[in-house]
Amino acid sequence: MQEKQQFEQELGKLLRPEQIRREEPLSRHTTFRVGGAAEYLVTPELGQIPQVVALCKRYDLPLTVIGNGSNMLIADTGLRGVVMEIGRAAAGITVTDETDLLVQAGTLLSEAANTAAKHGLAGMEFAAGIPGSMGGAVVMNAGAYGGEMKDILTEVRVLTLDGEILVRPAQELDLSYRHSRMMDEGELVLEVRVHLEMDDEAAIRARMEELKKKRVEKQPLEYPSAGSTFKRPEGYFAGKLIEDAGLRGFRVGDAQVSEKHCGFVINRGSATAADIMELMHQVQLRVREHSGVDLEPEVRLLGF
Repeated sequence: MQEKQQFEQELGKLLRPEQIRREEPLSRHTTFRVGGAAEYLVTPELGQIPQVVALCKRYDLPLTVIGNGSNMLIADTGLRGVVMEIGRAAAGITVTDETDLLVQAGTLLSEAANTAAKHGLAGMEFAAGIPGSMGGAVVMNAGAYGGEMKDILTEVRVLTLDGEILVRPAQELDLSYRHSRMMDEGELVLEVRVHLEMDDEAAIRARMEELKKKRVEKQPLEYPSAGSTFKRPEGYFAGKLIEDAGLRGFRVGDAQVSEKHCGFVINRGSATAADIMELMHQVQLRVREHSGVDLEPEVRLLGF
């Protein structure tokens, strides 16, 4: 108990009171709108992140890092230790060298894409509708409509497990479909440099609008979800496999396979994380029975 009090005192010296919340419901911090409480939820500025990580290490407290909460399912029992949300407090964009953006990890992709468009810089249109933060998008090499983060990344500044801050060029990041070196090695993305191309702002915004229309038509944006629930198996589309297995609209409690797009699991209002987890499990079983294909979750599963 005394150790916890010491930890809280030291955390209080590092962060302002409004940056620390105890027993904070994580349903408020994920796009699925489910998940139990974080023992401590902290929202550091970019420069405070290494100190928070070092403090957790010193007190041997579990540390979970989240961004915009858009690609994860957190258990109803919540998460013990510290949940560090790299969000608004760690956001910022600088335009450098005319065609490069330097983007802090907590910046929303939509904000970065809009800033690029405003400066007549093309290449981020695909990211405008992805509801994630820059750091999380780089870690999972997020993509949509034929574009991926690896197409525009030139380098990232990371915090290693040893507490070192390094700049890694994109070619060292092992970026592939929904995968990166940071995912394997537990490194934290602090800042990202992307290289874009000069173009007419009106043309860029027209492309963004076109992609937005496609999303609205095809995706169940009216319900809480975590985007594509399963990774695309090689040679297949997850949504088509789920539909072919007769699972369009399939429900467990208030968790449902979207009738609009079978690749999405949605929360119809009062789903629990357990409902969503059970639904995902049933989908995996039935798709394997029907087509022999194993579906792998794209969402991060935390606390199960």
